[in-house]
Amino acid sequence: MLDDLTTAASSPTVWPAAYPQGYAVVDVETTGLARDDRIISAAVYRLDARGEVEDHWYTVVNPERDPGPVWIHGLTSDVLEGAPLFQDIAAEFAARLEGRVLVAHNAVFDWQMIAREYARARSEAPVRQRLCTIALSKELKLPLPNHKLESLAAHFGVVQRRAHHALDDARVLAEAFRPSLRAAAAGGVRLPLHECLPLTEWTDSPRSGQQAGPGGYRPAGWRPSRKRPACPYPNPGRYEPGGRLKQGMRVAFSGDTSVERELLEDRATEAGLHVAGSLSRLTSLLVTNDPDSGTSKVVKARQYGTPVVDEAAFGQLLGDVEAAPEG
Repeated sequence: MLDDLTTAASSPTVWPAAYPQGYAVVDVETTGLARDDRIISAAVYRLDARGEVEDHWYTVVNPERDPGPVWIHGLTSDVLEGAPLFQDIAAEFAARLEGRVLVAHNAVFDWQMIAREYARARSEAPVRQRLCTIALSKELKLPLPNHKLESLAAHFGVVQRRAHHALDDARVLAEAFRPSLRAAAAGGVRLPLHECLPLTEWTDSPRSGQQAGPGGYRPAGWRPSRKRPACPYPNPGRYEPGGRLKQGMRVAFSGDTSVERELLEDRATEAGLHVAGSLSRLTSLLVTNDPDSGTSKVVKARQYGTPVVDEAAFGQLLGDVEAAPEG
């Protein structure tokens, strides 16, 4: 498969006219995964229509709060103290994104983080479409063991030097995206492009002793109380890995998600799935970005043999849910 893709990627092709004219390969490091977390570093590799690098840019950002998991990204409070605020780099960042498709690994996460930062800065990121390299690797049917960036990099022989450093992660992704893009062009594959809508509301944790600010700030963890309607379809059983979701399947979520949890649940409900608040032997599927965690749902999923997928895979499955049989 790799030889086929390498040949396709290096051979002359008639380039699809519908493909974008330029890309911005992006990686952001953050204080965490929740909706009130902040960007602490950002990198952009600008690529032309065929994936060739034009230039790159990197900056650290002062998040005005604790930097979060320093053991992952290596950016301490001391390092970030003198860094520019997001509003100070927003214009330069926007110039790098302008008129290009945003490309990222699990792109919805990077887009949501970027969109929230621009919302806080009372502005909008000039991005209209995004492309997730996880989704593209699935379209190309790459034989990857998982959806991690390191697996995609290894598949194309790209060497990672500093994992979880925004500039190196963006470089690695740009180098892996180029052959992916060319293989897609050679095979006439339709790129998995998604619309990027600016955020008009967001949440944030007020600092100690302060009230929530204007523009939609709310304490982290705030969620409106609401009751979902009962699922109208019977449970058809467990999800079969590699197959399709079916209306009526019981889906549970565990841990942080890059898309708002309520939005994921709404999308699942609209697709005809039963969103379950707990996990039991009747649960069809567990969605989690951290399958090695020790949460009660993950532990029970192991005990019951419940299939587990990550958020990106679930998003793809939601696009093709099998209808419940009539009658």
